Amino acid sequence: MTAWSYSSIKTFEQCPKKYFHLKVVKDVKDEPGEAAEYGTAVHLAAEEFIRDGKPIPDKFSFIRGAVEKLAAFPGDKYTELKLGVTKTSWGFDPCSFFDKEVWYRGIVDLLIVNGDTAHMIDYKTGKNAKYADMKQLDLMAGALFVRFPKLQTIKSGLLYVVSKEFPKKTHVREEMDKYLSVFNDQLDRLESAMDSGVFNPKSGPLCGWCPVVECAHWKPRRK
Repeated sequence: MTAWSYSSIKTFEQCPKKYFHLKVVKDVKDEPGEAAEYGTAVHLAAEEFIRDGKPIPDKFSFIRGAVEKLAAFPGDKYTELKLGVTKTSWGFDPCSFFDKEVWYRGIVDLLIVNGDTAHMIDYKTGKNAKYADMKQLDLMAGALFVRFPKLQTIKSGLLYVVSKEFPKKTHVREEMDKYLSVFNDQLDRLESAMDSGVFNPKSGPLCGWCPVVECAHWKPRRK
């Protein structure tokens, strides 16, 4: 059973060969670019404000209104919450993030639990929500239902802090197994690749940013 996360399965979808080098043999590293570093800094600013009351830096003032509203929500707040789920013959159980039996790993940017209801927020620093992937919310909601057995409803959203868009969805406990199965097709293909050792390269618009430079599809970025 291969441990996975949302980002790792999306990497496999993008290119199995890239996944092989980054996640299996680990002979290359995907160094974060400026956009990734910027996203990390924005996430940290929001986390420290919610968790510690640390003022938002002026350069990130555009997120201040949104995180102030979130901070005012009633309930217990969890920032950068690490989740681990193990899959068994009878269903799903919670486990630690680095448990040797972990099946899925995820990190929730912000969770606010109030009784049997919760709000889950994932911050996004992309330009707009055109390519918002609601399956990410499904997956995280399923993992939260495993971790918090008293939760019945989760109001989830992807908060695009630049464009001020907020794709959202309401999740219910009765659909937990469905949420945790949204990537089953991709996981089946991943397991087949792991069993066969065949990770075929896939050409795409991001090949110039790939760290696997010996691939036949790699090409220098246009400047």
